[in-house]
Amino acid sequence: MRLENYSDAEDCFQNVYVKLYKSTKSFSDEEHLKAWLIRVAINECSSYVKSNNREIPMEGIRRDEPDFTDEAADMSWALMRTPQKYRDVLYLYYCEQYKVNEIAKLLKLNENTVKTRLRRGRDILKSIYGGD
Repeated sequence: MRLENYSDAEDCFQNVYVKLYKSTKSFSDEEHLKAWLIRVAINECSSYVKSNNREIPMEGIRRDEPDFTDEAADMSWALMRTPQKYRDVLYLYYCEQYKVNEIAKLLKLNENTVKTRLRRGRDILKSIYGGD
């Protein structure tokens, strides 16, 4: 969700799993592993964006609206149109089913900040969908 480019996402995905392979960390359960992977993926994507900051001319880019044949594609399309700080929180809450306190720990934010971003993110999604 952070990269907006499939090949960049593949690069980060590969880097995260290389880090997992090389890691000597022991995980207490699957939830611990999942939280670690999400945190490492967020950091990897942020680092990738910073190190590969490049400008792409917008002329000639065709932006077709997707054919909403399934709910997942619809949600991905809408999330990509929200600002990054709301996108992360919305994704973790709705797609990964994390609770507010868990998201706060993962993103190193205050719980009230997470709640505010969820509310504002929902408002943005409503405006994207054009209704309630």
